[in-house]
Amino acid sequence: MSLQFRTITYATALAIMLGWLLWIGRPVLVPVIGAVISVYILSTAATAMRRVPLLGRLPDWVRRGIALLLFALGLSLLFILVINNLAQVATALTRYEANLNALATQLADLMGVTDEPTWANLQNIVFGEVHVRDWIAPALLQLRAFGVMLFLIVLYSAFFMAERGVMAQKLVMALGGAEKGSRAMEILERINERIGGYLFVKTVVNAILGIISFGILLVLGIEFALFWAVLIAFLNYIPYIGSLVAVVFPVLLSLAQFGSLWMAGVVLFALTAAQVFVAGFVEPRMMGQAFNLSPLVVLLALASWSTLWGLAGAILAVPLTASAVIVLAEMRATRPLAIMLSARGRV
Repeated sequence: MSLQFRTITYATALAIMLGWLLWIGRPVLVPVIGAVISVYILSTAATAMRRVPLLGRLPDWVRRGIALLLFALGLSLLFILVINNLAQVATALTRYEANLNALATQLADLMGVTDEPTWANLQNIVFGEVHVRDWIAPALLQLRAFGVMLFLIVLYSAFFMAERGVMAQKLVMALGGAEKGSRAMEILERINERIGGYLFVKTVVNAILGIISFGILLVLGIEFALFWAVLIAFLNYIPYIGSLVAVVFPVLLSLAQFGSLWMAGVVLFALTAAQVFVAGFVEPRMMGQAFNLSPLVVLLALASWSTLWGLAGAILAVPLTASAVIVLAEMRATRPLAIMLSARGRV
């Protein structure tokens, strides 16, 4: 057996084993990685607090504690918002029966169908025998799992933040000397700075998109505007597909709320314009070289991680890939690979 063939065989076996471990370990790895990414964002936010007049005088551990407390509060409010609004949306669908019937009539006229064009008939034709009650138990289990994951992310983040203070000492001791430890810490600090900046700016960009979307939905009179705006900001972590899916939900609700194709078109145009503005104007000006990923690499990462971890993998795909590129770029031996994965070759 030649050396090249043996190397390829070992690499293939290692990739298969790693993929299997990622699949089996999803319940443990997803909240852990989510916590690691959250710690990067929180640490960068705590560092940014130094520029605030009063907060800048506080010790570092106090600022990190404030950031962690606000993070835990934000996730708790997010979970409450999701539960309450899902229940309200399900209840509101019964109030939209007349609007849905009017919409079914419009669609029937467009298609040349005149045989009792009601929402019930259209629903039966399009969806068949679908019973909403059958979805309740799985939906509750998903919400329960979502709540547990949020709790674990906050818990792990707290412990990771507490470990940051002694990590430098552990690294020096593990490498067996102050010289090697200081060099490793220098590389690690550069990596942490770039990853933290990437994740923090991406979060700010998503927040800007959420605020703009909330204003649009509020002006247009769309119900549950805050919920849809939060959903749009959250799904914007998923490249390409996330933005499309995020816009579809409020557009569908506008159809049920107003029973008008014209109004749904206005909502679609306004939200799409907000997406284009943020993606084409705001995001490129806020992002630096750390966000430089090839579109093909993004699509491959999205396909791979979403296959392994579902929605959580789709959300984490770009942060994980961008973080990996940053790490590869900081090491001389792997820098060529980082250049190949980047969009413009500048890492």
